Amino acid sequence: MDVADNIRLVRDRIAAASRRAGRSPAEVRLMAVTKTVDDERIREAIAAGVEIIGENYVQEARRKRETLGRNGEWHLIGHLQTNKAKTAVRLFDMIHSVDRPELAAEIDRRAREAGRVMPILIEVNLAGEASKSGLPPEAAGALIRTIAPLPNLSVAGLMTMPPWFDDPEAARPFFRALRELRDRIAAEEIPGVNLGELSMGMTGDYTVAVEEGATIVRVGRGIFGERSR
Repeated sequence: MDVADNIRLVRDRIAAASRRAGRSPAEVRLMAVTKTVDDERIREAIAAGVEIIGENYVQEARRKRETLGRNGEWHLIGHLQTNKAKTAVRLFDMIHSVDRPELAAEIDRRAREAGRVMPILIEVNLAGEASKSGLPPEAAGALIRTIAPLPNLSVAGLMTMPPWFDDPEAARPFFRALRELRDRIAAEEIPGVNLGELSMGMTGDYTVAVEEGATIVRVGRGIFGERSR
């Protein structure tokens, strides 16, 4: 199947999962994760109407944006070093991987210089995996309260990447935990914070994530096939 066919299949599965959960498919946006994907296949995804391009690395995204233009939204989903914040706020429409106050402060400073308000998600490491970025769930509320007053940031929701499982059902407790964490923090009604977004679910488990409340699913292999490197 080609890229457009794969996208149609993913959309159909998102729609079915949404209906099972009593949700509208319109509540879920599809991100095409383009790490190591060649430009032509990204063009095919854009032509097929994918809503969001997701990149892991600032430098790779900069090259691709220069080649492909600004088609749709571009989101940063990988770990962001503080010294790359200046470039990130100019390249991306949303940053999914904020997990420390100093990074949030630098993004705010650079966004102010660029004359924009930067939407961000707080990355939560629900399983405490040392190999992954993100802060512990018990620290998420405190971070949000700390950075909420920053005028050039908009805290838009939470992101997580659960452990990898052969059975996607094994990821369900992590997706449910992120939704419940979001609901608890949202109940605090922190001024200036709107936690509408839940970025969770990848190729192997996005239908389960949709059933548990995902608003953005991050699909790479399911759209582009196995990575070449």
